[in-house]
Amino acid sequence: MLLNTDELQFLKLDLNGLKTLVTWARLEGWNPGSFDADVFYQTDPDGFYGYFLKDELIGGGSIVSYDGLFGFMGFFIVKPEYRSQGVGMQLWYQRRDMLLSRLQPNAAIGMDGVADMQPFYQKGGFKISFKDERYERKGASFKKSPYISNILKSDLHDILSYDTQCFGVPRSKFLKLWLFMPESKTFKYVEDDQLKGFAMIRKANTGYKICPLFADNPVVAEALYQACLNAAGDGLIYIDIPVINKAALHLVNKYQATYVFECARMYYGNAPKVEIDKVFGITSFELG
Repeated sequence: MLLNTDELQFLKLDLNGLKTLVTWARLEGWNPGSFDADVFYQTDPDGFYGYFLKDELIGGGSIVSYDGLFGFMGFFIVKPEYRSQGVGMQLWYQRRDMLLSRLQPNAAIGMDGVADMQPFYQKGGFKISFKDERYERKGASFKKSPYISNILKSDLHDILSYDTQCFGVPRSKFLKLWLFMPESKTFKYVEDDQLKGFAMIRKANTGYKICPLFADNPVVAEALYQACLNAAGDGLIYIDIPVINKAALHLVNKYQATYVFECARMYYGNAPKVEIDKVFGITSFELG
């Protein structure tokens, strides 16, 4: 369907609009979770925009601000019948500029770009920081570590502090919702009263996703990974690892997980300071 891009309206999405994007993502094989939209929207109700042709939503994406300190662009999707007409390019730049206007001066923007789109994103000012690879395997039964237990709301102070080391900026509003969403399980690793890592899995359209897995060292990471595999039963379980962390790559290889596809974490501006050696699995491609 040919169109004049001047006819498009760039508008903020409500929750139903975001749920439409999630439905499209599911059809594209992106494998979102059933409750992602609710958590994403509550994290930043002003963080989702799309193009409307008359009253029809034809494309959209996230432009989430973490208290103006850091932004994240994801969920970039256009309905198939409107692709290859300049809609996506115009939408992407407009979203980028809108997000910049929502951030403090010199705040960075992050995104995870698929391989064939990375040159386009680089033209738009983003630089590759590291490559993410998704791995898949079935759940399995392992002996539970005595240091592993479920995350309680009373743990949030320590969890939020640990998460900031691994994400780069605080995201307490997001995590308070994310960690306790339905159809999810959380794990913390505590030794000598010290939090040394945590992980979460959530039910996705297909199988489960680890989202995230952060750990002080490979021993802690392996115990948390085993806890996630236990929780998945015999279902498929996915993890997105930053391959710059060689210990994360070793972990998935040790458990004979299968490579699925890859993206690259990219930043516009100076990347936040992240303790990448603690990142064994990122949280999401949609909100970082």
